[in-house]
This record gives sequence, structure tokens and C-alpha cells, in this order.
Amino acid sequence: MQRFENKVVLVTGAGAGIGRASALRLAAEGASLCCADINEADLLSLVDEITSLGGRAIAQCFDISEVGAAERCVQLCRSEFGKLDAVVNMAGILRFANCHELDLAVWEKVISVNLSGTFMLCKAALPELLKTKGNIVNAASTASLQGLPWGVAYAASKGGVLALTRSIAVEYAKRGVRANCVCPGDINTNMSQGVKFPVDADFDLLSRITSLSGAKGPEVVAGVIAMLASEDGCHITGEHIRVDGGILA
Repeated sequence: MQRFENKVVLVTGAGAGIGRASALRLAAEGASLCCADINEADLLSLVDEITSLGGRAIAQCFDISEVGAAERCVQLCRSEFGKLDAVVNMAGILRFANCHELDLAVWEKVISVNLSGTFMLCKAALPELLKTKGNIVNAASTASLQGLPWGVAYAASKGGVLALTRSIAVEYAKRGVRANCVCPGDINTNMSQGVKFPVDADFDLLSRITSLSGAKGPEVVAGVIAMLASEDGCHITGEHIRVDGGILA
């Protein structure tokens, strides 16, 4: 299935987790990729893997929360490939702490990466997506839809991403650009495995964010992202799709 033949896709957070799985899935379906991440080693490893399999990809090491970085990334993509058909915004960070102990600096960092970074890349990409009638897939979360214990900054940022995405979808629908979210939950990634909970955490609360069928790998989210970003999702915009094993069913 070559749904992305002659399509150019920009993927952030491409070095690991859902971003990496998405880049590999899109490349397998024929996409030319601009792969962006803050971790250069992981990024170069991904691009090597894609090119070794016959795909086409370039690497852009950048911090999505840095002002001006999004514009440079989109410009590189346009210079290399001549256009941009889709953006997959998967860059993000997760920090856990009791709300009353959360440092403002940590709050601001999570918001700047997860929400402001997503906004800045959408803003930079939209002029190119208007030319191609392209689309955006953003990373929200089940934390956009329910309370997340010890994760107030992450939940607030992802709730913002969901609202941002819906607003873009409504604003640009008549101009041919779609915007959607995936809402993963209980997915095995480096980010989720590296979580540090407060020392006094009540782990009974973890049942709120654990699926009955058990955690899955990031490739299950990548499949949904590929559908949304392809013509198979041509009549879907302003939507969020949970990939959570039934956590919120």
C-alpha cells in the first residue's frame, strides 16, 4: 500500500517512540520525510534506517520550543523536496510531580514543548499546507480527556493541543486543510518507561491510565496516524482518535 507516494511529510519527535514508528510507517508507504528531533544520534539512526530500506529522508536536529526553529525546519523541507503535504507533530515531554510541588519552570517547559512547540510548527507549516491541501496530525493524549494524577502540566498541555487542533480544523476546513489528533494511552515508549513518580504516589490511581488489554508498542499509533494523514482520512477533520486499549471506553 503506497498511500504516500509523491507525498512529503514532516515528522517531529522522529527520533524515538511514536514519532519514529510513524516515520518508518510513512516511509514504508512511499513518503519522502523530513525527520525532526532534538536528539541528533537517534535522528541520524532513523534516517539511515529509512534510506537503507530504499526510502528518502532528511534529518533536522532542532528544539521545537525554540522560537524560529519551526520556520527553519519547514524551510529545509521545502528546499529539499519542494513542497509539504502533511505534518505529524509527535515531539513532546512528560514530567510527573504533585501539583503543589511542581516548579513553575517545569510547568513552563512542558507547555513550551508540547503546546507552544506544536502551535509554532502548525503556524509555520500552514502556508505550505494551503498550497497542497495538506493536513496536520497532532499528538494529544488520553490526558486530554481525563484527569492525570501527578501530570497536571502534561494534561494541560495536551488539552491545549486538542483545542488547538479543533480550532485549526474549523478555521481551515473550507480552504482544504485538515487537522486531527491522536490520543494515545498505555503505549510503551522511552518517554513512558522513564517516568519518575512522586515518592508518596498512590499507585492505585494508576488503574486510571492502564488498559485492560495491556500496553502496546508505538506502531499501533503509527497506523492510525498514517490513516489520518492519507486520503483514507479525507473526510475526517477536527477529530481525536483514542488509541488506548479501552482505557476510556
